[in-house]
Amino acid sequence: MHIADCKLKAIVGLGNPGSEYKGTRHNVGFDVVDELAKRWRVTLKKWKNVADLAVVKSRGVVLVEPKTFMNASGQAIQAVMTFYKVLPADVLVVVDEVQLPLGRLRLRRSGSAGGHNGLKSVIAHVGDGFARLRVGVERGDKNWDLADHVLSRFQPNERPVIDAAIIRAADAVESFVDDGVEMAMNRFNSEEKSDSGKEIDR
Repeated sequence: MHIADCKLKAIVGLGNPGSEYKGTRHNVGFDVVDELAKRWRVTLKKWKNVADLAVVKSRGVVLVEPKTFMNASGQAIQAVMTFYKVLPADVLVVVDEVQLPLGRLRLRRSGSAGGHNGLKSVIAHVGDGFARLRVGVERGDKNWDLADHVLSRFQPNERPVIDAAIIRAADAVESFVDDGVEMAMNRFNSEEKSDSGKEIDR
């Protein structure tokens, strides 16, 4: 059967292309997709000048990293969804979240952009009916410029926390793929609540 005839889920990590953005807070979505690619032993390759992607036939998944820059992420995702006939309910977008503590995860089946420019672009192009997994990167000092903060790299003392969160986020993605969004939410949001009762519901 041809790949395009198979029902696929799309796992999309948001970030900015280019070595100057590698390892920044804004690129945590790319880091999670890279971890999944390593686990599943696939290599993302350039696709139609808008994304790097890999089809993982054994998992029924297309892994995607848009190369259109964060604020235009929706263009790439819409193109991938159209080509591979992926429904919004079968899309999971992984993003950084400044309103969550460092390393905290929050999985939702749908919702608003919550001020995230990448999610704003995705919603503008495909609607809001896709799941999103937010990875906390922390706001830091409120006097810092937010744009500078999200484009900064993690401090050495933060690195072990975010590395562990990337592993846990990849586990959550695998649960989404294998068990569905409800089971993944019950498992991973419950794990996060054990640390704190505070939630971000959006």
